[in-house]
Amino acid sequence: MKAMIVRQFGEPGVFVRGELPVPALRPGHVLIRVAASSVNPVDCKIRAGAVPAVSPAFPAVLHGDVAGVVEDVGDGVTTLKRGDEVYACAGGVKGLGGALAEFMLADAALVAKKPAMLGMADAAAIPLVGITAWEALVDRAKVQPGQRVLVHAGAGGVGHIGVQLAKNMGAIVSTTVSTDEKAALAARLGADNVIRYRDENVEQYVARCTGGEGFDVVFDTVGGENLPTCFQAARIGGTVVCIAARTTADLSLMHAKGLTLHVVLMLLPLLTGRGRMHHGAVLERLARLVDAGRVNVACDQQTFAFKDVAAAHAKLQSGNATGKIRLDAAW
Repeated sequence: MKAMIVRQFGEPGVFVRGELPVPALRPGHVLIRVAASSVNPVDCKIRAGAVPAVSPAFPAVLHGDVAGVVEDVGDGVTTLKRGDEVYACAGGVKGLGGALAEFMLADAALVAKKPAMLGMADAAAIPLVGITAWEALVDRAKVQPGQRVLVHAGAGGVGHIGVQLAKNMGAIVSTTVSTDEKAALAARLGADNVIRYRDENVEQYVARCTGGEGFDVVFDTVGGENLPTCFQAARIGGTVVCIAARTTADLSLMHAKGLTLHVVLMLLPLLTGRGRMHHGAVLERLARLVDAGRVNVACDQQTFAFKDVAAAHAKLQSGNATGKIRLDAAW
């Protein structure tokens, strides 16, 4: 099969087109004829060698997000059949082949039928970001109706799904953005308050959006130096959920406010084998929300072919994309 292969870590130009054997079918798995994928920041980090502990062995096929058609079904699989249109985040990490190939072998527990209302490329933009936002807001924060929720980077991949999930859960949602274009997107997605963080500091937007009390839930999709900002924005006894906590932070304010901190690492079920059925179940529920018009996926205007994956990675790293970057399986 054709594949875009990485033989060493490096800049986006390390991708090369090559040929690999079609993955052998295994019990409990499905073979997907790949139609589309999308780029996530973790894909760029893996390609660059920034997270070697989760990187697949060379020659590596990257990208976890996939949409396509079930080509074959392994023994024991009862929920899917040949010809089903499916989506998943199912590989591109240590021990698991990725989506940048004609075929992808995937644990059936990670796979769900794609939203009927979406084409393949749009469907492929959802899995990683959708599952991440779900684990943060539904599983960990357990957002309740009427709570004030702050989503950092509400026009980003995870953030824009987070804004919509929090609204679906009945929350009053505020979100930070950097540009007018991203502010307009956040408003269209249902954000009650849009915060231009370059123009308004934490004290100002906490006063404006919560009357100075602080947010019940702060969803940090940025991480790093932003984590202390989240502690500032949370109310006493509030909850902070972070998806990028590889940092050293002063927890004094967290202690003083009695905050709860959750960290979400969406890739753990792929890496450990534990909890994979939950990922498939989340994708089923997200598909229903999408088909009901309650969740939309925001995608950058430009769609790339697999053969141009290097350019797709470069665009994501440039910061000039608005919404998810999609790739069609074109060679």
